[in-house]
Amino acid sequence: MQNDELIWQNINLNFCSYKVKAKQQKQTFCKNEYNVTGLCNRQSCPLANSKYATVREEKGVCYLYMKVIERAHTPKEMWEKIKLPRNYEKALEIIDKHLIYWPKFTVHKCKQRYTKIVQYLIRMRKLRKKNTKKLVSRDLKMEKRESRREAKALAAAQLDQSIEKELLERLKKGTYGDIYNIHKDVFEKLVDEEEEDEEEEESEFVEDFDESDLEDIEDYSLEMEMEGASAKKKVKITE
Repeated sequence: MQNDELIWQNINLNFCSYKVKAKQQKQTFCKNEYNVTGLCNRQSCPLANSKYATVREEKGVCYLYMKVIERAHTPKEMWEKIKLPRNYEKALEIIDKHLIYWPKFTVHKCKQRYTKIVQYLIRMRKLRKKNTKKLVSRDLKMEKRESRREAKALAAAQLDQSIEKELLERLKKGTYGDIYNIHKDVFEKLVDEEEEDEEEEESEFVEDFDESDLEDIEDYSLEMEMEGASAKKKVKITE
């Protein structure tokens, strides 16, 4: 038969795996997940009380857990689990309904624990809606290594480009004559780029045509027609 007082004397005076003593405060805490207050004392200990009740939260849903002496011989079915609704007032009514003949200390602590759980669930929902900054760890050694590699690669690329440019300029000037064999594709590519730069389209803004300009254009067209007719006559005469 279970004796609560004997169990508490062993837990209090001897070793308990759930007991945690604080160094700064003269208070002993309890790590048992069924403890309703989190403190290690006679009324709050779930091991030393055959009749016990608590409230727990699982994945955002609150449950009322109850333990009685009649189920002490079946550890698998020792705790009765009752789901509490999201409505705060209805949940308190269910707690009062199931703990109607229980000690006032147990009823009060269950309501207090349920209120605290509801408050931190509300805070969690508010934090999810906000755009909070995510802290990400940085590997400084890796960043320094990558920066050094990038600097070396950039210096090597600039050196290759400068060497290639210098050799092409010397080839254009004819410094080496015909003894220096450079890849024709590279040389032709450089020449084409220079020609494209030289042949860039140039646009200018000009005034509109005046009447005198139009008359000059008409006179020029008449002269061209007359020259063409005279040329045809000469061809016929020679024939």
